[in-house]
Amino acid sequence: MNAALVVAGLSVRAGAVNLIRDISFSIEPGRALTLLGESGAGKSLLAHALMGTLPAGLSATGRVRVGDQGSEAADAGARRGLWGRRIGLLPQEPWLALDPTMRVLDQVAETHRFVRGVRGLSAARARARGDLAAVGIDATAAAKYPHLISGGMAQRVAFAAVHAGGAPLLIADEPTKGLDARLRDEVVALLRGTLAEGGALLVITHDVAVARALGGRIAVMQDGEIVEQGEAAELLAAPRHPYTRALLDAEPARWPAPAPAGAGSLVVEGKGLAKDFGGHRLFAGVDLRVHAGERIAIRGPSGSGKTTLGNLLLGLVRPDEGRVERAAHVAPLGLQKLYQDPAAAFAPRVTLRGSLGDLVKRHRLAWPRLEALLARLRIDPALLERLPQQVSGGELQRIALARVLMLEPALIFADEPTSRLDPVTQRETMSLLLDSAAERGCALVLVTHDPDLADKVATRSLAIA
Repeated sequence: MNAALVVAGLSVRAGAVNLIRDISFSIEPGRALTLLGESGAGKSLLAHALMGTLPAGLSATGRVRVGDQGSEAADAGARRGLWGRRIGLLPQEPWLALDPTMRVLDQVAETHRFVRGVRGLSAARARARGDLAAVGIDATAAAKYPHLISGGMAQRVAFAAVHAGGAPLLIADEPTKGLDARLRDEVVALLRGTLAEGGALLVITHDVAVARALGGRIAVMQDGEIVEQGEAAELLAAPRHPYTRALLDAEPARWPAPAPAGAGSLVVEGKGLAKDFGGHRLFAGVDLRVHAGERIAIRGPSGSGKTTLGNLLLGLVRPDEGRVERAAHVAPLGLQKLYQDPAAAFAPRVTLRGSLGDLVKRHRLAWPRLEALLARLRIDPALLERLPQQVSGGELQRIALARVLMLEPALIFADEPTSRLDPVTQRETMSLLLDSAAERGCALVLVTHDPDLADKVATRSLAIA
């Protein structure tokens, strides 16, 4: 049986610098290959090289064969005609993949019309409704624009749109990030359904549970190279490479219990908060007091209003009922947010150095202090010369964290701050966030779908149904 994907000697360079070195693997129809590895290891860059969508300034060498069509890795145009029909890509940032001017339903219907050849808008929409229902998107959400749905919903919509194309090879870049355990399992079930239909999967993830559930083979990447690969069950049970062992040992379930946190003065308080969104009541009667030094986890399923509750505390939106009171000693800039989708928090056409330079200049901060923070977060200074879309989601989130910490806030609302990070980097980033908060007596309000992460970070939780 011919392989669905064969990659031979693939390398990616930025000038004289090797970013990916000599990657080779194959995937058979009905099988999955899961790429595990730290943020910035080159996993997403590999996906772009396969699709032929590398950013300007990067070049690829080696060979890529999709089904019976082979081409040089450098010949991006040779694979462009395969997009959607022979090879599909579920990108890492769903909000950037969706058209902001089109409603959700029509975006999925468009795939049926122009990729699958379904005749008539009504027939395409009928199929799209089924696709969206399969990933937990109801008719109300399907009628909305992307900016009116949660990050988890946006991820599921993007998956439905790609899956609707019916490509026999699907590259899924972090397909379950930002999803609660139930929805993560539903997306995994959809991916397994693709395998059952004879499709091949290349899945990029930092979630070991996803790799375990998909089975097939696993390849572990570090610093642009595959350091270990093998059958999933065998590799996860008995990893050979030191980095693979470190990756598995860093899962939140294995972290030590959280240290107690004393509560200082009141920072912000919400009383009787209620909020409607798109004609739907998210929550009502919520009371929440946040004190200096506290670590609070907000938990609940995707779309329940966790992010909205945090935005109310920050004063970014107004409650429909109740009120929010910020302590008199806390300045507006003392309430800061780490966004679930870091790409949405940076100007897309300004280099990262330019964005950070604006922050330093505007608030009269010290650039060497920012450099020290970036070093602690393992950010290569060369990345600052790039645009936001030219670095990985994990790297961008760590840069966003450094930007927030520069302002020495009284409260950080962290909206799934590590959903794009591998376990090793997640642990390092959360450690820095917690240490920095403790040093400054800063309060932390954390949104997470990971119950283990919440249990090992927060000292109390608030559940949103």
